[in-house]
Amino acid sequence: MKFSTRVKPISYLKDHATDIVKEISDSREALLITQDGEAKLVVMDVRSHEEREKTIALLKLLALGHREIEQGRFRDADEVFADLAGDNQGQGLLS
Repeated sequence: MKFSTRVKPISYLKDHATDIVKEISDSREALLITQDGEAKLVVMDVRSHEEREKTIALLKLLALGHREIEQGRFRDADEVFADLAGDNQGQGLLS
């Protein structure tokens, strides 16, 4: 999505709030609001915001996992599966 085509001044937001809510809810495209010629906020629908938050959370988990691998804090999959098949059989992963 290009913000260059979705920019409105704050006065537009004040005067067209109901229309903006419907448009953004239908299109799921965010709107950039300016004040005194400067970008001040982004208005987006809740579903898009929730999806963005989930994506950010997943990226954080991936980054943490990558950091642990770099620090040598990991085990080979073969080791893990061997442990699961051996002494811990039937106890589950969290036992």
